[in-house]
Amino acid sequence: MSAPLEVFADITCPFTHVGLKQVVGHVAEMDEPIDVIVRAWPLEWVNGVALDAEVVATKSCVIADQLDVDYFSGVSADHWPASTIPALNLVASAYARDAATGLAVSLELREALFEGGVNVGDMDVLTEICAAYDLPVPGLDACDAVRVDYEAGLARGVKGSPHFWVGQDDFFCPALDIGHDDEGHLTARFDQAKLADFFTRIDT
Repeated sequence: MSAPLEVFADITCPFTHVGLKQVVGHVAEMDEPIDVIVRAWPLEWVNGVALDAEVVATKSCVIADQLDVDYFSGVSADHWPASTIPALNLVASAYARDAATGLAVSLELREALFEGGVNVGDMDVLTEICAAYDLPVPGLDACDAVRVDYEAGLARGVKGSPHFWVGQDDFFCPALDIGHDDEGHLTARFDQAKLADFFTRIDT
């Protein structure tokens, strides 16, 4: 098996939700298998505060409209996690079992949040996911694996979420071209050229 594809990402980042769908879809069609390791990059630590639900909801609407995707129908301030740390602990526990379980849990949490309108910071929700995968219920405080990921991200110079690594080569948010128009409004489009370059690197 080829070296794994790593990505540092926050669970509440809408750009990551879009990007992971593109990347995981490509990886699933590869002739040679490759593990996708989603590492913890909690923006609540990076920024000193969790992402605001209303801000994310606004960005999600823009992204969904401009990209013509239906990935954010469940975004709601009423079901927004106050912290992603317990969910990141759960992902770390899943990856401790194997990469396939880790990726499955990581994707399920994002789909539950953005598409299902589920608060993935709710311990009852996390307990149900744990039961489905036969994993231990995560703690509220960051586990060692989450802290190790975060420190590794700092050492590597992670720019934001999502930031991918293939060997020594890194790609920040390769699926999307994010910008602002003359009036300061968010703009988003699929960056097919950058994504193709990224996929070429994965395939080698």
